[in-house]
Amino acid sequence: MLSPSQRDALGELVNIGFGRAAASLSSMVHQRVLLNTPDVSVHPLQELREHLKFTRPEVATVHQIFSGYMNGDAMLMIDTDGASTLINLLADETPQSQQLTASDREALMEVGNILLNAFVGSFGNLLNVRVTFAVPRLRVEAVNDLLSTLAIGQEEIRFVLLVQTHFMILDGQVEGFVALIMGVESMDKLFVAMEQAGFQI
Repeated sequence: MLSPSQRDALGELVNIGFGRAAASLSSMVHQRVLLNTPDVSVHPLQELREHLKFTRPEVATVHQIFSGYMNGDAMLMIDTDGASTLINLLADETPQSQQLTASDREALMEVGNILLNAFVGSFGNLLNVRVTFAVPRLRVEAVNDLLSTLAIGQEEIRFVLLVQTHFMILDGQVEGFVALIMGVESMDKLFVAMEQAGFQI
């Protein structure tokens, strides 16, 4: 679906966005946080399940709707073990997998809010377009239930800009996904804005 030049341009845009997101997280937790972006891809929404690799059946998802020049859903997805480990790493505690507590959920929502705002917000800044965000929501559910919810009541064909990443903090790392779900029109607008901003499409 993507030409080599489109993939390279998206990779460049995502790398810049993740650099800003990592800086925001580092400032929040007062330690260095790196976000590796090894893989950027675009898929039809109905094929998303094939590209998600989680060790646990349940995932924690911070979900934030964005609107403006482009409309869509931004999501941070981490399986429940990884989410618990990430919170412990950010709190400078011994990494461990355990059931998410109420305080874990609150911390994860804050992390997701900062990450998604910095990431998608950097798209707006770099491309000189206006993007606003709704209040974030946190859900913990089975992957299949999450995907079923995303597919309900949507007539427009939608695509997913999927970024597989690793959070690297001190001696630990956690794998997760950031997904931007957009309709055809918004996806086209993204590439138009990138071209106008000087990205080689």
